[in-house]
Amino acid sequence: MKLSKTVFLLFLILLSVNSFSQIGGNNTYEFLNLPLSARVTALGGNLIAVKDNDLNVALSNPSLLTDSMSGNVAMSFVNYFESIKYGTFAAAKHFKYGGNFTAGFNFLDYGTMNRTDPLGNITGTFGANETCINLAYAHPVLDTGFSIGVNLKTIFSIMDTYNSFGSALDFGATYCNPRNNFTIAAVAKNVGKVWKPYSEKEKEKLPFEVQIGISMKPKSFPIRLSVVYENLEKWDLVYHNPYTPYMRDPATGEIIEENKNKVFADKLMRHIVIGTEFIVTKNLFLRVGYNYQRMVELSAPTNNEFSGFSFGFGFRVYKFHFSYGRAVYNLAGVTNNFSISFNLNSFYTK
Repeated sequence: MKLSKTVFLLFLILLSVNSFSQIGGNNTYEFLNLPLSARVTALGGNLIAVKDNDLNVALSNPSLLTDSMSGNVAMSFVNYFESIKYGTFAAAKHFKYGGNFTAGFNFLDYGTMNRTDPLGNITGTFGANETCINLAYAHPVLDTGFSIGVNLKTIFSIMDTYNSFGSALDFGATYCNPRNNFTIAAVAKNVGKVWKPYSEKEKEKLPFEVQIGISMKPKSFPIRLSVVYENLEKWDLVYHNPYTPYMRDPATGEIIEENKNKVFADKLMRHIVIGTEFIVTKNLFLRVGYNYQRMVELSAPTNNEFSGFSFGFGFRVYKFHFSYGRAVYNLAGVTNNFSISFNLNSFYTK
């Protein structure tokens, strides 16, 4: 009874952390929020509550690390917009008396850009890149179905002659009931500090965020549904443009009040990421995702061209697991994410 209360308290702490930063655009190290694998990309851009021996998913929630992941290696690469590229690498190890660990890194390379003077004349080129080194630990809570984990991030950023250094922690807690194929998880991400800012005149903040997610797979039904609620620390994610005038009645000139139910639904859906995975066979998976916030923020007014949707697939060949994810952002482009994972132990015979 005492143990159950302790675990429940941990969930409450993760869900009630006060916000000390804002959403995208007001923080540094925003690359930490990019989808870290093809599977995550295909399922809407966020996946924190699927416990099925996939190290790629454990990169988003350290409490998903399990004993059976020992020896797993995972890699991803994304050809992002323009010349921007990013990728990840991670390896997991289980220690009999120490728990489950994973170490790795993710990086973002902005490519080469032109340096210009105030008149726009090109005077040379410069580069920019960001790197995060990860060391995560997880441990099950006896035989309760609960597990907890933490990920230590060491972050480096170089923008031409400017550089920055910081560190952060991700805290995760997961409950999994394999008999009912049900999992619920909570994560507090990027709790940390910038130790060396780009400029001493301005202290940047990290992209702190609290999330909760669930996944379920009905028995004898080859579909797994995942739902993630993002940004628990901030309800209103709508950008309010101060230069956009209020809608007025053309006859009376009075301000037209927005439908409260519609406004509530819009604000709620901006937190939701939905992913559906079709398990065709034990070696073939089809995936579809939907990210409402991405759709409303990036789609064109007259044509959204499937903005906010994502899809992909995964398959196993021999001892390797390949995945592909494609996310539609706007009319200007899409992203393609490729991942591969395997277990080093499978190549050795005792």
